[in-house]
Amino acid sequence: MMLPLILIGGGGHCKSVIDAAESAGFSILGILDQPEKVGQEILGYKVIGTDDDIPGLAGKAAFVITVGQILSSDVRRRIARKVEEAGGSFATVIARDACVSRHARIGEGSVILHKAVVNAGARIGRNCIINTMANIEHDASVGDFCHISTGVTVNGETQVGQDCFIGSGSTLYHCIHIADQTVIPAGSIIRKSVGK
Repeated sequence: MMLPLILIGGGGHCKSVIDAAESAGFSILGILDQPEKVGQEILGYKVIGTDDDIPGLAGKAAFVITVGQILSSDVRRRIARKVEEAGGSFATVIARDACVSRHARIGEGSVILHKAVVNAGARIGRNCIINTMANIEHDASVGDFCHISTGVTVNGETQVGQDCFIGSGSTLYHCIHIADQTVIPAGSIIRKSVGK
């Protein structure tokens, strides 16, 4: 039996994760956000508290970090530390219409959104966002706390480091390396390795 979810962060990414989680059969216990948002609803789910409530919820639900990520993963990493320090667990959410090979590995806390493809031999790290219609090809790897945006193609055997943001519609050629903390602008075509 799957634990219900607590979503941490109530912005636009939260809405995408709600939709994916519902499609995958999860129940959602509630959302944690800023104090002024407590009591509000997002797509029918209540904001039930703030990050300070993580310790009291750790045994009752699995967590998903639903704060978005563009320039930096710092906020998402800080939240992950709070969950870990409280003894909480992370859920991995794969939308029902995503295509994830049984030969791929998906790290805990990661979210694979609608119509994304993760092919055989691919490895996705912890607490990643693989956004709508992204394609992670065979034997590619994506490090922890990365956001692979909508419609991105990460071609075969490419390695994306930790804490990276790859902008919408970008294409990473095969067999290249993207260094940790790299930000790739939307629509980029990356033919050579980036960074160290």
